[in-house]
Amino acid sequence: MGRIIFYKDKNFQGRCYECDSDCSDFHTYLSRCNSIHVESGVWVVYELPSYMGYQYVLTRGKYPEFLCWTGLNERLSSCRIIHVTSGTQYKMQLYDEADFAGQLFEVTEDCPSILERYRLREVHSCKVLKGYWIFYEHPNYRGCQYFLEKGDYRKPVDWGAVSPNVQSFRRLTE
Repeated sequence: MGRIIFYKDKNFQGRCYECDSDCSDFHTYLSRCNSIHVESGVWVVYELPSYMGYQYVLTRGKYPEFLCWTGLNERLSSCRIIHVTSGTQYKMQLYDEADFAGQLFEVTEDCPSILERYRLREVHSCKVLKGYWIFYEHPNYRGCQYFLEKGDYRKPVDWGAVSPNVQSFRRLTE
């Protein structure tokens, strides 16, 4: 189980909305979100309803303003709980071309810079074979985040990106 509380204002003030399960649209209850308290669980929160738009992966803790979760604005509209368990195994295949073409890189560990480690400038497709992963737009786990679970991602739009600009990635753990 998990529990997350969204607050309208900074520092956990103002109207709030509590979730203990997935919610495809809470924007009607809370017009903006400036702080979040994750009491338990791992959550992916989305800028737009129906799990669309910018994504932010949040673990247990307090986020007193949207900049603390690297938010680009104060708009959040949907959330999903991710059931990460201890002992989860991780394995992913990265490709330098769309549709699983080109050079293949198999990974099982976090990577702060794909350029330095793999001499790879962009990720055009990938297969998540085990575990949950987060792609980042910039090295050292910065910038826009993209949550990936088991499945095939033939092109960047499949994981929510408009370009193949993935510069780092890490495993999602508790």
